[in-house]
Amino acid sequence: MSRRSAPAVLPPSLRAWLALIGGLAAPAVLVLGVLYAGDSEPGTVDAWIWAAVHGVRPPWRNAALATDFLGEPAGAAALVVVAVVGCLLLRRPRAAVLVVVGPGTAVVTTTLLKSLVGRTIHGGHLSYPSGHTAFVTALALAVALLAAGRLGLGRTVGTSLVFASALVAGAAMGWAQVALGAHYPTDALGGWCTALAVVPVTAWLVDGVADRLDDWLADRTDTDDRTANVGRNMRR
Repeated sequence: MSRRSAPAVLPPSLRAWLALIGGLAAPAVLVLGVLYAGDSEPGTVDAWIWAAVHGVRPPWRNAALATDFLGEPAGAAALVVVAVVGCLLLRRPRAAVLVVVGPGTAVVTTTLLKSLVGRTIHGGHLSYPSGHTAFVTALALAVALLAAGRLGLGRTVGTSLVFASALVAGAAMGWAQVALGAHYPTDALGGWCTALAVVPVTAWLVDGVADRLDDWLADRTDTDDRTANVGRNMRR
């Protein structure tokens, strides 16, 4: 049995539901990627949403720019630093690792997918899936997992909190990306689904590695204690 030195970042009560959500999100990313591979024009749904959202004016444009900044390197780094500090103040080292590794993995995944899918917007810029949307959604997921674990929320309430946090964060960044013309709506959807697929797996891996490290350290401590006891007995 694992001897944990810190609480799990992926609460056991949420694992089944988050696995289901991730299992649905991953195929969605792949299906959208296949549908829009090599395209340089919006699809039917994209065009309909684009007409309603694109080209917003102040003050909504200012809000879109501010939201977009949170996905840029400087804004993203500031968010991650704040999240890490908060996790450490709450004595949740595994959560601190997740708020770095989770969003980072989501962004790396979207970057790789962009090259594979080859969908472009505005002069050849790779667009699917949206890295901004994936980053913000992944960070929201990581923070929500921390909150659910610390508050001891059950399966239904905890899963609802995590999913709602991802939905709000993804919708806000997705709106900003479409409003500013940086992405098609389906790019934002793909980024959102990427985070839903990646973060639960990353959290599970963080717990797995941390548990093994805890076991190894505990075994080392037990071995050192036994060695010390043998030495003391021999000197008697």
